[in-house]
Amino acid sequence: MSDPFGDGRAGRLGRDGSMIRPHRSHPLWFAFALHRVSGLGLALFLPAHFYLLSLALTDPVSLDSYLALADNPLVKVAEFGLVFLLAVHFFGGLRLMALEWLPWSGRQKSLAAGAVAAAFFVSGTFFLQAV
Repeated sequence: MSDPFGDGRAGRLGRDGSMIRPHRSHPLWFAFALHRVSGLGLALFLPAHFYLLSLALTDPVSLDSYLALADNPLVKVAEFGLVFLLAVHFFGGLRLMALEWLPWSGRQKSLAAGAVAAAFFVSGTFFLQAV
């Protein structure tokens, strides 16, 4: 394979023959992408959350019908996903702040994996209490 970078790093080719950017195969890039996607998911959820909070003040009867929906097992799984996104975003943000404020170390891959594991633990604990 030729050396497109000129410094000894040969790139990989994707299925369509295009060059895969080397940084996108790095585990910390996946941590960045997970943090970004979780933030977008939470941003999409917030309007629905604020709407339900407003129902508590303006129309409690309608709120009770929405809260009865929370007993559905599919909604409980969705709540698990939401808490997982929140925990991933929180722990990923802590990891990013550590990258900004602390000196770089070789343990960043382990810390990123630990952040996902901690997020899964927090959301799994929530899920087990909800079921």
